[in-house]
Amino acid sequence: MTHPILAGVRTFVVALETIAIASAALFTAWALYVSLVEHPARMETGPAAARTEFRPSYRRAAPWQASFAILTLASGLAASLLTRGWAWAVGGIMVGALVPFTLLAIMPTNRRLLASTPLDEPEALALLQRWGRLHWIRSALGAVGLVVLLLAAHLR
Repeated sequence: MTHPILAGVRTFVVALETIAIASAALFTAWALYVSLVEHPARMETGPAAARTEFRPSYRRAAPWQASFAILTLASGLAASLLTRGWAWAVGGIMVGALVPFTLLAIMPTNRRLLASTPLDEPEALALLQRWGRLHWIRSALGAVGLVVLLLAAHLR
């Protein structure tokens, strides 16, 4: 018979693992949608309209994406500490690392696109193209982190 405390810990671990996978999946699905659908559609409207659409889209998406990444990091690390399964930490860190990646690598481009200062068309186009390339990095790393978490669940 399993001790009630051990059963409770096991339930908590499963909850953490589920949260890590679910938040990584939400992060990755959202990032892939933006990379595959939203940003290319935005770019078809031309640089001025694309920049105009970028502003409200970014302001709505950023808090959600950051929340999913941080939740994946926290739950992946906690699951790793409780199970000694290093893959939970690796997957959580891969997705969680996208927050500092965004702040350091993408934020300078975001600031220029979000600013109220006018940009000429070639500059706006170059910034939007750069943003799209950087966002693909987020999408790819999120997907790899999700795969690592799924492998961790499979191997347990």
